[in-house]
Amino acid sequence: MVDIILVDDHDLFRMGTTMVLGSVPGYNVVAQAATGTQFFEKLGSLEKEPDIALLDIVLPDMSGIEIAKRLREEHPDILILMLSAEASESTILSLTDIGVEGFVSKNAPTDELLSAISTILEGGRYFAKDIARLIRDVCNASELHVELSEREETIIRLCCEGKRAKDISDEIGISIRTVESHKTNIFTKLGINNNVALVRYAIRRGIIQL
Repeated sequence: MVDIILVDDHDLFRMGTTMVLGSVPGYNVVAQAATGTQFFEKLGSLEKEPDIALLDIVLPDMSGIEIAKRLREEHPDILILMLSAEASESTILSLTDIGVEGFVSKNAPTDELLSAISTILEGGRYFAKDIARLIRDVCNASELHVELSEREETIIRLCCEGKRAKDISDEIGISIRTVESHKTNIFTKLGINNNVALVRYAIRRGIIQL
């Protein structure tokens, strides 16, 4: 059973989303909240952490960005899917820096929301096409001129899919040590030091197909 927690300050949106998710076998909305404060209160009262949190960005008491950042620090195992009617460049880049698993417009069709949740639960990341385009549009020009080999791009893609060094080693037929060496070289080339930055680069470069 996939446990889901939802926060949005619009009653009808919460009700409709809960009904949609409740119709999917194996999905269970364990709690919903209208504010960030209420969200953390309900989260703390649950016997078991939910698998995924659906977060609106604009709330009466705190932003979805604040909630996502706190979740990353205090509940790192909870997957985060942001839901919003609109978002600025700075908001999107803040969320990719935090390392959320996805972003879907509240105006998106039901099928896209379910696809995003499914992708995230399988270890991937999902950014709606308009969001991905926005991220690419604000990319740093110097990053686009970094020369990467086909093998390095493959390793970046597999890392962004959440695969461990052993999984990558088995999939492309090289040793774990070689995988780690490639990853170190990639980080050095790109001037980054963590997987969140790697995902952000992959989205910008188009290595991850969104």
